[in-house]
Amino acid sequence: MKQLWINGEYIDVTDEIYTVYLKGQRKMNYFEKDLKSERVIKDKSSDIKKIIPSREDSLDRLLSDNKRQFSDDSESVESIIQTNDEIDKLHNALNQLSADEWAIIKMLFYDEMSERDTAKVLGISQVAVNKRKHRILKKLKKIINL
Repeated sequence: MKQLWINGEYIDVTDEIYTVYLKGQRKMNYFEKDLKSERVIKDKSSDIKKIIPSREDSLDRLLSDNKRQFSDDSESVESIIQTNDEIDKLHNALNQLSADEWAIIKMLFYDEMSERDTAKVLGISQVAVNKRKHRILKKLKKIINL
């Protein structure tokens, strides 16, 4: 027979119950202490060989390390739909431009030409290209915002 200290007194128990009780206590210690603290493994000369970090994380540490918990870097469905809708509106507005207007927009924004180079290609002044560009952009804005 073995004895266990429970609620301030010794209680006689069988070997089987004693073994089960010790396993339960060990399990409680594991959950309450071992998981929450890091362990240091040292070699024979007492030099640190390995540090095993805690297996339990705190919310504070997660937030300080990651700045946000469960981050999701993928684009949201709403954002994708909104972007696609805006692209459709832009394409519809571009389709309403005349050939001359489309040529200026294409050279300036798609071909990334400067206003000066666009003016040389079209045989007009840079100031004229600038004025037409602003007039075309105003027209596009009006079409898109309808």
